[in-house]
Amino acid sequence: MSKLSLSRFSTVLLTAAACALFALPALAASQARIVRLSDVQGSVQIDKNTGLGFENAFLNLPITQGTQVRTHDRGRAEIEFEDGSTLRLTPNTTVEFSTLGASDAGKRISVINLVEGMAYVNWLGKDDFALNFSREKISLDHAAHFRVSTSTEVANLSVFKANVDVEGPAGKVIVEKKKTAAFDTTDNDKYTLANNIEEAPLDSWDKEASSYHDQYAKNNSSPYAYGVSDMNYYGAYSNVPGYGMMWQPYFTGIGWNPFMDGAWSFYPGYGYMFASAYPWGWMPYRYGSWMFIAGNGWMWQPGGFNSWLTVPRYAGTLPVNFHPLVAPAAGTVNTVAVGKGGTVSTLTPSHVVLNAGSAGLGIPRGSLSNLNHLNHQVAKTGFAEVRPAPQFSTSSARPSSGFSAPRGAMSSPSVGHSTASSGHASSGGAHH
Repeated sequence: MSKLSLSRFSTVLLTAAACALFALPALAASQARIVRLSDVQGSVQIDKNTGLGFENAFLNLPITQGTQVRTHDRGRAEIEFEDGSTLRLTPNTTVEFSTLGASDAGKRISVINLVEGMAYVNWLGKDDFALNFSREKISLDHAAHFRVSTSTEVANLSVFKANVDVEGPAGKVIVEKKKTAAFDTTDNDKYTLANNIEEAPLDSWDKEASSYHDQYAKNNSSPYAYGVSDMNYYGAYSNVPGYGMMWQPYFTGIGWNPFMDGAWSFYPGYGYMFASAYPWGWMPYRYGSWMFIAGNGWMWQPGGFNSWLTVPRYAGTLPVNFHPLVAPAAGTVNTVAVGKGGTVSTLTPSHVVLNAGSAGLGIPRGSLSNLNHLNHQVAKTGFAEVRPAPQFSTSSARPSSGFSAPRGAMSSPSVGHSTASSGHASSGGAHH
């Protein structure tokens, strides 16, 4: 298979998405939207309006209008929007997605309520965004990056990029780049402006996570960009004769299929939606089709960007003994695990054995810089022993200069044969 560069793939992906938009104007009329719970660390819970209240959250759960997400001590979460914009929640934070809709012209509109705690917003400016905190409201129609927190006494806004307008009891307040506004929640008209930003313990986490997305999603301008950075980190695109452009995760073995691990999660108005347990498992389960290609295994074909899927699609000739996904019977709203299920993420392990068939499970985002090389090694030997770096920093003595792929790369992995891990891994892939 010939290797396909990221920039070339991004161009083709954009073309396909544009064709779908022009060919299917129903997209503009649709008000339905879902966004993605793109990272879960520690204790994170979600309330999907099912009547069950808050329940454990896990990676790749859809976020729909009316959903609430909250983190507990040491819990962190990231929510990724369609254009790649992100909202990051620090420990002891609760947010409500009061509006996730679209205008008649197809403009996406997001309104978030920060109920308590601290959040980081890195908004890319392609869609309209509003954030309510304390008595204040931020409305954005341009790109901006900021940190906001609220408590019973004070609400703070620190702006890292662009200017941010705040409307509240004191009127309109313009907070410029590298400045901080503090709003007294006990006095409607009182606020102060500071010409600096005091560093918070999780600033480095936010900065490195943003840099990760920037690095692995660059050159992608599709209106459906969420999940792209993880796909480019955990897998590669190849041009397959007779099929065209196809994507495959690294470390896939002969017996692996993309529906082995995940969970069915119920949402009012939508029914059961499948959430993949794989760290890259968003776009290939919401758009396009999975196919089993002889000699290559399961691969994903892009397409169908006019609407998202509640159940992932597969097409073509299926392998022997393949068991298709079957949604739970109607009448229950409990989460139903498939395989290992979408378990809650915990602390990053310091030692990981990569096997053919793991497909990226157990590898924290950005923790290893050479997955393509490791993929070739696992294809030859059956496994690789690695020591990943933590997934971005949780604290720092000074702000990070941004994500650097080589930082924390594995140290002298031991690679060898294993009778317990036979099979082959995907050997194609683009260099990032």
